[in-house]
Amino acid sequence: MKGPRADGRRILPAGIADPGELESRLADTGYLADDGLATAVFLSLVLERPLFLEGEAGVGKTSLAFALGDLMGAPVIRLQCYEGISASQALYDWNFPRQLLHMRAAEAAGACGQDDAGDLPADLVGVDRLERDVYSRHYLLARPLLSALETSPCVLLVDEVDRADDEFEALLLEVLSDYTVTIPELGRVRAEVPPAVVLTSNRTREVHDALKRRCLYHWIEHPSFEREVAIVRRRVPLASEALARQVAAAVQALREEDLQKPPGVAETIDWTLALLALGADSLGPDAAVATLGTVLKNRDDQLHALGSGVPTTIARAAGRG
Repeated sequence: MKGPRADGRRILPAGIADPGELESRLADTGYLADDGLATAVFLSLVLERPLFLEGEAGVGKTSLAFALGDLMGAPVIRLQCYEGISASQALYDWNFPRQLLHMRAAEAAGACGQDDAGDLPADLVGVDRLERDVYSRHYLLARPLLSALETSPCVLLVDEVDRADDEFEALLLEVLSDYTVTIPELGRVRAEVPPAVVLTSNRTREVHDALKRRCLYHWIEHPSFEREVAIVRRRVPLASEALARQVAAAVQALREEDLQKPPGVAETIDWTLALLALGADSLGPDAAVATLGTVLKNRDDQLHALGSGVPTTIARAAGRG
């Protein structure tokens, strides 16, 4: 397990000495983390370990990486995972069209002709030199993982890693073990300062323990009612306190229903924005039904909610708000 670097170059921003200060600085970017999440992020930065975040969709896993980028003043390099993603799509690839153009131009210019190379035949010398040219860094396409190693500082976001295959997890293990990549044609590339790494999972499948052991782990719950209200007020400043409380209460009530896709904080924000766009200053049953697609994005869930009495749920939420 790695600890802080001996040379003093850390990815933890200056002036942050404890999780409480980090929580405050994240709040300045608009991201409201609780104590547990702030502690996990703080330890991840101090120990230079990737942070593995699991939780339901829409609870703020991806948003945390972008908030961290704002806090660090560093770019966020995002690798969106999907089934079948390959090393060439995640790590690096060669620019074959440009390599081919270079070879044709070299052939036309006679670059494969006589060369000063001792006893080697001229044709072999020219081919060897041309091969070195086309496999130079100039023709290498850096994908997100390699870009993160070459960019200092930065935040590497490996988003929805649970959608990738087992082979891709093995690649991540290799890269994240020492933040090093070996390119056969060029040699080893090592990060001068490790990126801040955030991996997210919606738990569509179980990620292997080998990858989790490389990381610090944190499960993000849906926020409490008061925290969700605070998030809405921060992200949608035009929303009144009353509207934010009504929407947050309604979303929390919907999460208690037997839904396939319970709404996340992202949907709470979307719902509030939709109501504002319609000029609503409160959450009424008619407006709620008309805008249900902003909070429930599954047809069966919508039918279930309508059948179980959304107006009643909204009325309760309005009373709570």
